Amino acid sequence: MAHQRKLLAAAFFVVALNLAAQPDSVREHIRRQMPMSTRTREVDSAGHLALPYPYSVPQAKGTTFMNMFYWDTYFTNLGLLSIGDVQQAKNNVDNIVYLIEKFGYMPNASNVSLLNRSQPPYASMMARDVYEKTGDKEWLLKVLRTLEKEYAWWMSERVAPNGLNRHGNSATEEELTEFFIYLRAERFPFLRDRDFSREDILRIASGYLSEAESGWDFNPRFEGRCEDFNPLDLNANLYLYEKNFAWFYRELGLKGASVWEKKAAARRKLMLKLFVDPKTGLMYDYDYVNGRLSKVYSAAVFNALWAGIPSRARAAAIVRELGRLECEHAVSACEENDAPVVYQWDRPNAWASFNTLAVAGLDRYGYKAEARRIASKYVESVSAIFGRTQQLWEKFNAVTGDIDVKDEYAMPGDFMGWTAGAFIYCQDYLAEN
Repeated sequence: MAHQRKLLAAAFFVVALNLAAQPDSVREHIRRQMPMSTRTREVDSAGHLALPYPYSVPQAKGTTFMNMFYWDTYFTNLGLLSIGDVQQAKNNVDNIVYLIEKFGYMPNASNVSLLNRSQPPYASMMARDVYEKTGDKEWLLKVLRTLEKEYAWWMSERVAPNGLNRHGNSATEEELTEFFIYLRAERFPFLRDRDFSREDILRIASGYLSEAESGWDFNPRFEGRCEDFNPLDLNANLYLYEKNFAWFYRELGLKGASVWEKKAAARRKLMLKLFVDPKTGLMYDYDYVNGRLSKVYSAAVFNALWAGIPSRARAAAIVRELGRLECEHAVSACEENDAPVVYQWDRPNAWASFNTLAVAGLDRYGYKAEARRIASKYVESVSAIFGRTQQLWEKFNAVTGDIDVKDEYAMPGDFMGWTAGAFIYCQDYLAEN
């Protein structure tokens, strides 16, 4: 019997290895399950906002993430476009356009409780991806006009005194108080250690609610003072908006492309002045209130590479220091740091978003070997985890290659959103390069 048990264990191990070694089985799983992450809602209900078109949610099933989230959708769309579902990718963009027209900005997600903030802006990138598949100029013109409204919102509601952008929120005192209670009960045990004044409660809650707008909720980059920082990734994305708008104008034969090029050039110049550590050449978030760089080096640097912000020399410096973020199984959110709080957007957690942008950014500067290495790590890790669990997960441990992550909440499975999109993107990259 003991010998039989050993044989069965060995057979199970071989099966697990075979599953892990076959990324195509994961891709087929995604192709079958992705339609299950599409929802429709014709009327507002229980806080969920009605949307005019079918929309993608992060999970194939469950109850945790059942709204359309802003920046998640960019990475979901990468997967949809690759597997040929251009219509659903376009539906997602059209829903975002609808929400921007309705509120003047794109909310964090299609839920009333999340209207007091946005999320990292990716709509112009999604629109360009869809347009490059359809060539529909009439659609692009309509979308462009709405995206310009969103850009104007970022430049009026989320701009710092130095002219670069920051994150924020529009929460009422009641909402901030409720958010503080949530943070203390569910996320941060250190807030239970003492009583706080009313002023401190509102300040702490506002800082972390603004951090939720960054998408990196929560992380050590901003020291709990997100509103005091010009985030590297946010400003890189808005630089891409300006470059995309210039491209859209030329594509549509409109006058004004040079205006957007000038805006982009001015932003890049200021970013290279404020975001670069002169000693290392690396790029960090900028604390504009205290006039210094963030103390934590993070994977936000890959947004800058993706957008084409650094010079060739700066990019070379970033590549030389890849080991500060790259681990055995993927890129982690931040380098090793002494943050006194356990954050989920910190080492050793690997998320789909910045692993995708690491591959794209490194490729943009010609570092194809490095891009392939990271893409391989991501595909192999997701495949191995799928082989063991038969699920895609929101994030994983970049050091161990498993789902023993730093958690602030129970990690949901059945993740057909950005994990699926990132996996397909990385697998496609390996096939093409």
